[in-house]
Amino acid sequence: MPKVETIEQFIAMVESNEHDKAIEKFYTTYASMQENQAEPRVGRDNLVANEKNTLLKVKSLVSKCIRPYFVNGDHVVIQWYFRFEWKNGTVSEIEEITWQNWQGELINSEKFFYDPKQFTNR
Repeated sequence: MPKVETIEQFIAMVESNEHDKAIEKFYTTYASMQENQAEPRVGRDNLVANEKNTLLKVKSLVSKCIRPYFVNGDHVVIQWYFRFEWKNGTVSEIEEITWQNWQGELINSEKFFYDPKQFTNR
């Protein structure tokens, strides 16, 4: 079960737009991420590389935890708001719920729930 301080540190790092560094620091070596019903991406190194690739396409980013978040044992649920201004001039605003399974102080798996229509750039 993660400590509240650890969850707060994780949220602060994401809100500082250090998404890739948050993965490096707070995910297990064999962690997985899953987008809605897609196949999970597996392995912290793979997750970090994917996040870095996304961040390379971003001109500016707002990342915000919509509180409260919920903790039940090893499970944490967080609602996020993201506003991506892409280098190609388009903008995406996304709200999602993430369900995390922690092993002690590290995230072992994470599943994102969102409406994919939000990814239609304006």
